[in-house]
Amino acid sequence: MAGRVEVESQRRVNSQFLQRRQVFYSGNVQGVGFRYSTHRIAQDFEVTGFVRNLPDGRVELIAEGSKPQLNDFLATVAAQMSEQIRSVQCDTRPAIDEFHRFDIRY
Repeated sequence: MAGRVEVESQRRVNSQFLQRRQVFYSGNVQGVGFRYSTHRIAQDFEVTGFVRNLPDGRVELIAEGSKPQLNDFLATVAAQMSEQIRSVQCDTRPAIDEFHRFDIRY
């Protein structure tokens, strides 16, 4: 029991240093493998969250992780998908430790 309490306490302490990014991509971002590419890229970084298509033609990405991991992850997505992306809107907030992995949502 003590070990579990320590893990939960450490998770709360660590989450104070984690960020949450909500990113909206617009352009030719649906039907081109954007979600699958983003999911594959996420496997190389210590990030959790999801990516999904929106009804208005944009893609939404929500990711949590350390600032350096998020910066590198999002920079890699931008570099690899630059031909499809016309604009990016990004909001940064404190992480809420909601996710356990990075998924594609449908």
